[in-house]
Amino acid sequence: MVLLGDQQSQLMSASNVSRVAILYPFAAVIYNLFFHPLRKFPGPRLAAATKLAKSYYLARGETVDWISKLHDKYGPVVRVAPSELSFIEAQGWKDIYGFQSAGRPTNRKDPVFYAVASFETTNLLNANDADHARTRRIFSHAFSDKALKAQEPLLRKYVDLMVEKLYERAAKGKIDMVEMLNFTTFDIMSDLSFGEPLYMLENSEYVPWVALILGSLKGAAMVQVVSYLPLISGIVGFLFNKLINRMRRVHFKFCVDRVDRRLAAKTDRADIWTYVLRQENEKGLSLGEMHSNADLFMIAGTETTASLLSGLIFHLLTNPESLKELTKEIRSAFSSPEEMNLSSLVRLKYLHACLEEGLRMYTPVPAGVPRLTPPEGAAICGRWIPGNTAVYVTPFTSFRSVINFRNPEEFIPERWISSDYDSDNKAALQPFSVGPRNCIGKNLAYHEMRLILAMLLYHFDLRLSDESKSWNNQKVYALWAKPPLMVMVGPRKR
Repeated sequence: MVLLGDQQSQLMSASNVSRVAILYPFAAVIYNLFFHPLRKFPGPRLAAATKLAKSYYLARGETVDWISKLHDKYGPVVRVAPSELSFIEAQGWKDIYGFQSAGRPTNRKDPVFYAVASFETTNLLNANDADHARTRRIFSHAFSDKALKAQEPLLRKYVDLMVEKLYERAAKGKIDMVEMLNFTTFDIMSDLSFGEPLYMLENSEYVPWVALILGSLKGAAMVQVVSYLPLISGIVGFLFNKLINRMRRVHFKFCVDRVDRRLAAKTDRADIWTYVLRQENEKGLSLGEMHSNADLFMIAGTETTASLLSGLIFHLLTNPESLKELTKEIRSAFSSPEEMNLSSLVRLKYLHACLEEGLRMYTPVPAGVPRLTPPEGAAICGRWIPGNTAVYVTPFTSFRSVINFRNPEEFIPERWISSDYDSDNKAALQPFSVGPRNCIGKNLAYHEMRLILAMLLYHFDLRLSDESKSWNNQKVYALWAKPPLMVMVGPRKR
């Protein structure tokens, strides 16, 4: 049979497409290894050639451990994917995330990493520079020192309830401190964001909405894995995104309903919206921006604070001398818990040192948050980085590196108050990031952490249960995948 001319042409076209599809991955590997602008940066050959290596460790929750080993082998900057560099030097924070000098473009957020967090509008996390500056200026009043002092009774209400619940449960023996701290931080932020708690402390159980948040982290990591692998991103990406979007709709609607209810309340109570609404004018927040940012606060201002406290408690319980010193400072500084407040707790030097060391040893966001260099490139840590390169500091690795800290694997709060550790490059510890997009809730987080930890150690004696001796061996899916932290809790011996 003789094929017609157009049929032959179609077959030839299909054949050419097939050849391109087969040869393209090989051509990309050759380019990435020998011609890519990042070819001279150190790192494993497989990581330079393809994103398969990082995707593999990301899917297993082992990216941070893998990157840490690469930095141990290759030094302060490592190529972890064809167009991706990880840094651990302190200067990296300023060069990547910090304020830039006049005329120098900023490193924009990597759109592959920053998915839009709401279905209607952007928020502080992913807004463009102009919208971010306007939104942050409005919210800054709600996170100012004046606002935090006004919000102190609200914080104290839930910390006191946490103590009450711990007294009730102490007789039963072991308590999961991860669970108790999540109950506390979610109730606090819910009251600040929605005008009402989630009643998790009161009911001693997770509400389904919070369980959904905590359970979706691994799924979000899988979406990132799929985005790295074009050959499977079609059908698999569609299925993953459909699942994640369904979960996000449930989460977002929960926030929308409660924000609307709070806005309809017309009250001057000291919460986020009281301060935001005072700033309303022609440049104020739209309703969609209110919804989207409340959505963000309920993730960024809850699990991260509970994570830090969980990790710090673990390290204190596995370092009894540090626990003894901190407990002594707290109990000797106050004759009654009523004397504890945001102002008086700031004066406790060893408490602050423990918080800093906790943030170093168990930073709540351990993986790097990528930015893209401008098209013309940028100087980072004294090296010229080509344009459109994904760059970031990997916090966990930076905070545990001998480049920045002496005895980095040891929990030593004294390094923050003793001249014995003056050689430490303390500027490397930036758990709240730096620059115009650093964490707006930093001061709230510190006050919350001080109050919760101080009240806990004032009232109770703690001992780590044997089943949690290896608690810190965890995987990372954007945030730590924390197992229960089982602690023996008993009223303090007076």
